Amino acid sequence: MARTLIAEQLFDGEQMHRDVSLVVDDKGRIQSLGGEAAAAAERLKGLLAPGLVDVQVNGGGGVLFNNDPSVDALGKIGAAHARYGTTGFLPTLITDRVDVMLRAADAVSTALREGVPGVLGVHFEGPHLSEPKKGTHEADFIRPLSEEELAIYARDDLGVKVVTLAPENVAVDDIRKLVSLGVKVCLGHSNADGATAAAAVAVGATGFTHLFNAMSPLQSREPGMVGTALITDDAWCGLIADGHHVCAEAMQLALKAKPRGKIMLVTDAMSLVGSDETSFPLFDRVVTREGDRLTSTTGELAGSHLDMIGAVRNIRDWCGVELAEALRMGALYPAQFLGLKAGRLEAGGPADMVLLNEKLEVEKTWIGGRKVF
Repeated sequence: MARTLIAEQLFDGEQMHRDVSLVVDDKGRIQSLGGEAAAAAERLKGLLAPGLVDVQVNGGGGVLFNNDPSVDALGKIGAAHARYGTTGFLPTLITDRVDVMLRAADAVSTALREGVPGVLGVHFEGPHLSEPKKGTHEADFIRPLSEEELAIYARDDLGVKVVTLAPENVAVDDIRKLVSLGVKVCLGHSNADGATAAAAVAVGATGFTHLFNAMSPLQSREPGMVGTALITDDAWCGLIADGHHVCAEAMQLALKAKPRGKIMLVTDAMSLVGSDETSFPLFDRVVTREGDRLTSTTGELAGSHLDMIGAVRNIRDWCGVELAEALRMGALYPAQFLGLKAGRLEAGGPADMVLLNEKLEVEKTWIGGRKVF
């Protein structure tokens, strides 16, 4: 049965509206936007906006995907992030053994088949990375691309597939092969020079993982990975706007350098988001939270304690980004990177929505028209 909502304010992904009705059909899609409202319409106080899309989620709700690559874990992770407005996400597996990658792929496949809310596909962040830029990834598991991993990346039951790799350690022909398999190739955890990064882009790499972090820097006579990311207009860049990974000035630089629509907010969230816990195991180390900063036993940043609506607030408050554009950076632009019809509220589109209060905090979240928070 169709339901009608009347939003005090509504952002459709492009424009702001006031006192507008939205009809959700029984299949979880938006039947119409605007028009005469039904007498039984539910009135929503606040701002109704497209649900947020996160392409890099390592965990949440006390669960880390590497530690528990299961369908149950994906449900818990999705529920934790839905509290913060995320209606679509890529479970992200950092560098690990092949058997763990297989279990993760099987879990994602089952989650997609069973309709676990929010799961869009999978992001393999590694294992084909640069050891000098490994960050908190396990050095013993970093390795070249092999037929075992290719068989996983070739699967057609994983939804949207993203692989982050270091182009200096993966041949151009192999990057081209991944693209032909439907993989969205991102460059990251890399010490590559600009020419090597540009060569990867030329054969189909379309993204850069967590811009500025774990990548060769821009220098006066060498663009490195950072410089290549900034001057490649067609490529998307993920940005962790938590104030620990990237300072406000660097975020502003990226926003000025890149075309509109090519910076997308990501969280790189670990298990503690949506949890009262303050530490968790990561391979043979312990990651501890102090405030909203996560560090490993060795003192390195180890993912983030960021959620998507927090990232939207931060980019607005710290960089002067207008609210509409900040919301696009958290919804429309990542959806466009993934090739999905999400990030908008429009007739025929999915009723993936978030209701925000005046403090830009999440009051309600819907996925496919169903209230999940």
